[in-house]
Amino acid sequence: MTLSRLNPGPRMSQAVTIGNIAFLAGQVPDDLTADITTQTRQVLAKLDKVVADLGASKADIASVQVWLANMEDFQGMNAVWDEWVSAEAPPARATGGTSLARPGMRVEMIAVVALPDAMAA
Repeated sequence: MTLSRLNPGPRMSQAVTIGNIAFLAGQVPDDLTADITTQTRQVLAKLDKVVADLGASKADIASVQVWLANMEDFQGMNAVWDEWVSAEAPPARATGGTSLARPGMRVEMIAVVALPDAMAA
């Protein structure tokens, strides 16, 4: 099976596909001074863009790992998540607390996406 890379850079690719499965890089917020709701919206918007760039939709997201720098942000992140997630096709999800890569980063999300047959290589 051939690997395909979306927007490869010197350190990482935005996504790597194997067959009809895409593994997305961690999506992080742009505004590291923002609160958890703003950062979560930014991360979900980036997730939506990468998924669309792969020719897929939110309903094709199989799983999401959510990493929070502070588990006290769980409720605020969930409030935004609940507005975003498809009630008809919610992905599997896990949420954990950990130190994130940069100061001020409150949330990071990593997803696995099932690509439509036309995208599978």
